[in-house]
Amino acid sequence: MRAQLPPRAQLIEHYRVPDRLTPRVRVNFIASLDGAATHEGLSAGLNNADDKIVFDVLRLLTDVILVGAGTVRAEGYGGILLPADDAAWRVQAGLAAQPPVAIVSGRLDLDPGHPVFSQAATRPIVLTHAAAPADRRAALAEVAEVIVCGEHAIDPHLLVAALTARGLPQILCEGGPHLFGDFVAADRVDELCLSLAPVLEGGSAGRIAVGADAAARAMELKHVLRAGDMLFLRYARQES
Repeated sequence: MRAQLPPRAQLIEHYRVPDRLTPRVRVNFIASLDGAATHEGLSAGLNNADDKIVFDVLRLLTDVILVGAGTVRAEGYGGILLPADDAAWRVQAGLAAQPPVAIVSGRLDLDPGHPVFSQAATRPIVLTHAAAPADRRAALAEVAEVIVCGEHAIDPHLLVAALTARGLPQILCEGGPHLFGDFVAADRVDELCLSLAPVLEGGSAGRIAVGADAAARAMELKHVLRAGDMLFLRYARQES
């Protein structure tokens, strides 16, 4: 018999955190068996319906969805709107009906008319640094809350602090690899939820995290779920 994910209520318990007040950066990625982050340039090329179920549960449980500007463009992000049943579940759980999306961009090369802004269920957030072009900051301030998190580069620690100060301590990072790499380098990743797709990709596809070298950080395996031949791994920071 084909292995299946647990029922949705149980799946929520697998990913729920006991302390929602302590800031937590949870990163969600998919990779092939040989470590590729994409198929034909997109992570969507590796996923399936089961991965979408886990993806939706992680969004259900977060305070804010964090994503890099490059991923917004490459993966076709539009306005994020959870289904009515999910919104009702969140309200009953004491959360906002819809989590805002927070977009990380140093250059601010984002079109204010992009669907991620124009179709947003709640006002998006743009996280940048003080040296970003002032005219682009002003243009994006018309469609989003623009927050400065560093002088000449975006500081992951300041970013987490800024979101936490706005009542958004549970942060779900959906990529891309450069943003994940920046958080790894800053030692600011608390959890990785990794879907392992049962394919060998080969080619020139990149890793799920790229960027500056960083000291190794031990992670603790919290669970392994299986659906068919796909695995869903949850790792959390291993405290010393």
